[in-house]
Amino acid sequence: MKQIGWIGLGNMGTPMASNLSKAGFPLKVFNRSTEKAKPFENTNVRIAQNVTELVTQSDIIFTMLSNDEAVAMVYDEILGMKAVEGKLFIDMSTISEQLCVSIAQRLKQKNASFLDAPVAGSTQPAANGTLTIMVGGDAADLSVALPYFEKLGKFIKHTGPNGKGIATKLSVNYYLSILYLGLAETVLFAENNGINRSDLLEIINESACGSGASKVKTPMLINEDYSPAFALSLMHKDILLAQKNGVNFALTAAIIETYTQALNSGMGNQDVMSIIKYLK
Repeated sequence: MKQIGWIGLGNMGTPMASNLSKAGFPLKVFNRSTEKAKPFENTNVRIAQNVTELVTQSDIIFTMLSNDEAVAMVYDEILGMKAVEGKLFIDMSTISEQLCVSIAQRLKQKNASFLDAPVAGSTQPAANGTLTIMVGGDAADLSVALPYFEKLGKFIKHTGPNGKGIATKLSVNYYLSILYLGLAETVLFAENNGINRSDLLEIINESACGSGASKVKTPMLINEDYSPAFALSLMHKDILLAQKNGVNFALTAAIIETYTQALNSGMGNQDVMSIIKYLK
């Protein structure tokens, strides 16, 4: 079996890496903050001491990191190594398309392969292995990665060459930014007119305008507990990446302004649905 390496053990990376281990794939993990590797202590998963060790001893390397800066830092280190030829690198982070394409091109110059494979879904789908995975890159590389993707997600879609997985993910998250903001405004509008929040959300979820997104956020809205499944700061980052990628429509400026103000008010580490607290 191929040796799998995983870099990045945040809220998404940890359950995703765990699913690969549970499926029986030989796995080695690394995170710069060593305490985040503790869930893998006393398991069959090996913990690398650094990026070089992990890459050298792995055939397929997954990265799941927070932003462009973190991804660029890790891949700059990887690209400085000699032992990358013939390896497949799979980045599941949400980053800019420009950085993604640059990394892919630089790896190919070193005879290595690269897939961008960002995901739709938050921490619970990550734990359940039911993410949606959008893949950019060569079909041959996808065929190699498919057995691993099938343990991470319920739906895998090849959307084109390198960069198009990211472009698809930014499109999806732009839509979600509108959806969550609209849901928050609708709840507040109803409450201002004397409508019970729980009643409204039940009606929404039973009607044509209900969705998986509205259903998963309903408990948060009812309990007013915005523990982060998908942090508002990450949504803000993704909207700005979408803007960098060319999104410019009637709602764009208002969306960016609202999420920026919510972020600046201190809600960045709460769930994206905490946008309702800012609006209120």
